[in-house]
Amino acid sequence: QVRLVESGGGLVQAGGSLRLSCAASGRTADATMGWFRQAPGKEREFVATIRWIGSTTLYADSVKDRFIISRDNANDNDIVYLQMNRLKPEDTAVYYCAATAPVYGGIANAQYEYPHWGQGTLVTVSS
Repeated sequence: QVRLVESGGGLVQAGGSLRLSCAASGRTADATMGWFRQAPGKEREFVATIRWIGSTTLYADSVKDRFIISRDNANDNDIVYLQMNRLKPEDTAVYYCAATAPVYGGIANAQYEYPHWGQGTLVTVSS
């Protein structure tokens, strides 16, 4: 069973930075990991994704050049980070970590590709 636990959310002023973490346990070997977000009154949307071998990433246009996804899967750890820089009020949302099935292999930016989800962490950006 895969368990994902996000942390690092909070309140930050516009222009500031936050780093979210997602600690994964269970069978995540070769799984692709992603971050999604859901703003108040809006549907959940894709933010970023990273493969098991973390050199391949993909970002939503709205966060490209501001957010960086990375992954530490050495030494029996699997932690995915989302470094968020130059935050804007429109980045305010609950951020969710998600994992594909093991041995997925590819990049995944659609929610249906992720059967495993964390509980979410709230990021609030004040203007």
